[in-house]
Amino acid sequence: MDWDKLRIFHAVAEAGSFTHAGDVLNLSQSAVSRQISALEEALQVPLFHRHARGLILTEQGETLNQTVREVFSKLAMTQSLLTESKEKAAGRLRVTTTTGFGTCWLTPRLHRFVDANPDISITLILEDNDLDLGMREADVAVRMHPPRQPDLVQRHLADFPLPIYASPGYLEEFGTPATLDDLSSHKLVLFGGYHPPVPHINWLAEAGVPADEKRPARIEVNSLPAMAEAIASGVGIGSIPAYAAVLHPHLVKILSDVTVPTVDAYFVYPEELRTSKRVAVFRDFLLAEINGRH
Repeated sequence: MDWDKLRIFHAVAEAGSFTHAGDVLNLSQSAVSRQISALEEALQVPLFHRHARGLILTEQGETLNQTVREVFSKLAMTQSLLTESKEKAAGRLRVTTTTGFGTCWLTPRLHRFVDANPDISITLILEDNDLDLGMREADVAVRMHPPRQPDLVQRHLADFPLPIYASPGYLEEFGTPATLDDLSSHKLVLFGGYHPPVPHINWLAEAGVPADEKRPARIEVNSLPAMAEAIASGVGIGSIPAYAAVLHPHLVKILSDVTVPTVDAYFVYPEELRTSKRVAVFRDFLLAEINGRH
């Protein structure tokens, strides 16, 4: 098994087709197909089931791809550490976080980081589902929950409350609820999707109602920024982090005497990057921004 064939195999396994892998590798579809056939011949096992709509890994292919992913992720980690300057932070840093936090809070502040660290380039990956840092899907993450993987270094960043908001137009038309019970006669904006961006995002559906009941949503949307837009447009009442509401300064915070859930934000990264200067300066940047020091 030579490295070139393994690299091509991994690209095909991730892309699911010879054509898409060829686009990534800048090779023709036929060249990619020949390399995979040669690898299968050398191993004397089929690696893919070929069908009209693409490729599916065989059991042997799954086993090989898992190993190849681990090897290439370790190589990528080693390369980034070897190429990092000993005197200053430099190189590429791949950061992942939720769509809402990345869009509303992090992206508007990144210019200060890149201005202060001209030798670091940022790749920002916004994904409400957790990427696997151990497999190098990203270098570092800002997570809205404690890390679930035991081999990750974590640093608590902040507690973000989930206040209740409405637009002035909505309150003028439908009135201002005085208690949580009053919400049952109001329209709610809730999160709808398989990967909630933060815990307790739909707590308003259950607050103050019997355990087996839920308030219905007037609208559900699988994006915190879109929830903020919906609330701001007067669709209904919703609970979102202040960092998502800040883009709509006219929003009115209501039921301020109610104790609301909070979201614990963590900065996490693999143990192998503990000594990385890029990781350290990005962590310090996040803490400074959250604490208003810039």
